[in-house]
Amino acid sequence: MAANLLKGAKGAKGVKGSNSSNAPKADLATEITASLVVFLVALPLCIGVAVASGVPAELGIISGVIGGLVVGAQRGSTLQVSGPAAGLAALVAETVMDLGVAQLGVIVLFSGILQIILGLVKLGRFFQAISLAVVQGMLAGIGLPLMFSQAYPAADAKAPGTPLENMAGVPGLLADTVSNPQAMIAAGLGILTVVLSFMWKKVPGPIKKIPAALVAVGIGIAVAALPGVNVKTLQVGNLLASVDVPGAEQFAGLADPAVITAILTFTVIASAESLFTAAAVDRMHDGPRTRYNPELIAQGAGNTVAGVLGALPITAVVARSSANVQAGAKTRMSRTLHGLWLLAFALLLPQVLALIPISVLAGVLIHSGWKLFAPEEFPKMWRQDRGEFAVMSITTLVIVATALLEGVLVGLAAGIILAAVRMSQTVIKQHIEDDTAKVVMAGNATFLRLPQVIEALEGAAESGKPRIRLDLKGVTHLDHACRNQVEEFVTQQRGKGLRVELLMPGPAKPIATDTKAPTAPESSPTYRADAPLPQRSATTPTPGPTAEWFYLDTRPMPEEYAESYTSR
Repeated sequence: MAANLLKGAKGAKGVKGSNSSNAPKADLATEITASLVVFLVALPLCIGVAVASGVPAELGIISGVIGGLVVGAQRGSTLQVSGPAAGLAALVAETVMDLGVAQLGVIVLFSGILQIILGLVKLGRFFQAISLAVVQGMLAGIGLPLMFSQAYPAADAKAPGTPLENMAGVPGLLADTVSNPQAMIAAGLGILTVVLSFMWKKVPGPIKKIPAALVAVGIGIAVAALPGVNVKTLQVGNLLASVDVPGAEQFAGLADPAVITAILTFTVIASAESLFTAAAVDRMHDGPRTRYNPELIAQGAGNTVAGVLGALPITAVVARSSANVQAGAKTRMSRTLHGLWLLAFALLLPQVLALIPISVLAGVLIHSGWKLFAPEEFPKMWRQDRGEFAVMSITTLVIVATALLEGVLVGLAAGIILAAVRMSQTVIKQHIEDDTAKVVMAGNATFLRLPQVIEALEGAAESGKPRIRLDLKGVTHLDHACRNQVEEFVTQQRGKGLRVELLMPGPAKPIATDTKAPTAPESSPTYRADAPLPQRSATTPTPGPTAEWFYLDTRPMPEEYAESYTSR
């Protein structure tokens, strides 16, 4: 089987967007060890997400198996690893509470079908339009809560709940741990695991090729077996007995609007989380890039199978994917094998899993959380671009305070606002020349700069000069709000009897007429300040090759201003 997987992984060289001459080559030993590392990260995550979702732990393992064997074997992504994700735990728990565990299978099943349809109509690439600052903020926002949530099982304690509650409860956790000898032993194993994870690569000789997580598990099993040691270990029940295939009664629930709403919600959140994670994982390695539409189809296939078995919904998971990349994986083999290890140990060797201390696995996750948080990226981003630093920080804080999808959406909104502000760089200059108040504008004039535009226009109107000239030739973009404001200003000032000339951006337009611009004396009974303005003659020189005149005021100057001007 490994040979077949290796052959399939080598076939990934032809993935679109990768250079076949530089495509990564699979190393069997590295892929197997990487798959074991991912397995050790995935196992506690599967159980923890299931418990947080209010369903049996075995359903989380079933979804993890599907994420490896079904999604992992497909060609959407190379190194991204899928399974039950914490980002959907709250939604699943609410759904189970309202509709029951039995109805969950139908919801996940139809969510998977919808994901396949979205991939087939090629909507997956939409999720590539995501800022680097948002991606880094997303990773940090996942990593920070992960570390605090796992600090509790590292000391054989139960986490209070939300990320903010977990952070606030750390002082109490420390006090309880110090006062309990068994909790101290568990915490010692967790800390040892974290230290080994950071320092193991510095160990000399070939021994460092063994994953640090496996070494920590071995030490943990040995310590847990010592007399007088009573630390918590993994407990996994009967996997096959947990399978709950939806029946006719559950399918009849499709008539319930609440079920339809849940299906649509699961589809949107699972798709967004998976493809946003793909963007993040692609930045962790230099191998083949994710093919977004096939990846969305792969996620849909996984959820379809998970729904048939009544398991938890599946998304791509950053913690597992990050561990996969850090372990040196290059092909799909490692992520597929991790699903095989989950299945084999849960079915055939549950007694071996029962020997592994939970605190050791929590230590593995704390290390993964630190790598995702990457605190060194914040000062680096501050030095490079403070606006992007703000977007990155906002994304992280909102994810910690709410949830993954909300944080990413807020981060994307912040990034769009930053881009809009930066694009709206408008230079406005005002000066008085003889009888004319001039306003010259250049750059991008959007609604974000409307206050400055209004201030400049009002300043020209208050100058007391009989003529106003608005020169907008240098404006590269004039949105509707600014243009409407300028045109309203022109109309209002002409209604007051002022002469207003407006030079707008755009190509020069030849005017096919030889009619001379008429001049109407002020005393003429047909003269009105708001009368339509005559077109200029085609023989009149144009302002330049990149501008055209709009509303050029050819009426005579009002008599009171003309007299004062000619008397100078």
